Amino acid sequence: MTLSTTPLNRKQFPMKLQVAMDVLTTADALALAGKVAPYVDIIELGTPLIKAEGLRAVTAIKEAHPDKIVFADLKTMDAGELEADIAFTAGADLVTVLGTAGDSTIVGAVAAAAKHNKGIVVDLIGVADKVTRAREVITLGAVFVEMHAGLDEQAEAGFSLDTLLSAGATAQVPFSLAGGVSVATIAAVQQAGASVAVAGGAIYGAADPAAAAAELRAAIS
Repeated sequence: MTLSTTPLNRKQFPMKLQVAMDVLTTADALALAGKVAPYVDIIELGTPLIKAEGLRAVTAIKEAHPDKIVFADLKTMDAGELEADIAFTAGADLVTVLGTAGDSTIVGAVAAAAKHNKGIVVDLIGVADKVTRAREVITLGAVFVEMHAGLDEQAEAGFSLDTLLSAGATAQVPFSLAGGVSVATIAAVQQAGASVAVAGGAIYGAADPAAAAAELRAAIS
């Protein structure tokens, strides 16, 4: 599935649901994806999974679910064109580059995406001024940005999803939101204008991941 057939403009299309699979083996990823695929649009292979198993995990998921958008969360910081090209060749449809990377790294990754007719997502984890950087990287060719609070940040005292929601709504660019998406918060994510809601623990940490994914899907209007 190419990006040309999967629009991500929230103003015209319903918000998409992305599952972030923070498991550590390809077997576990395939098992989880098999349960939740009917309810999600995008299947993300988390950074720990790719580090543990390599890009063969991306290939395995794409072969098992060719109708889904497969998201390789590389969090690239350097060698953007090279790393993105390797991931796209392995079967990824979307690849992440960190927003703290230099513009040249993002431009290089975007060049690789253009060659494969795929897309680059810029992850704004750790970026202080998410609104300004979001606007900058969209002009560089990112298909959308990820307003992201990592697991460590979510565990810190005082963390609030409202900060991400506000940044997404203010930036006025296509964005996904990751970090605390659940049944209780997904309506607010949609109201903020997100193109994609990214659910990790709310799905893979549930006793019944398929039921959890189905419930999230049903909450998207």
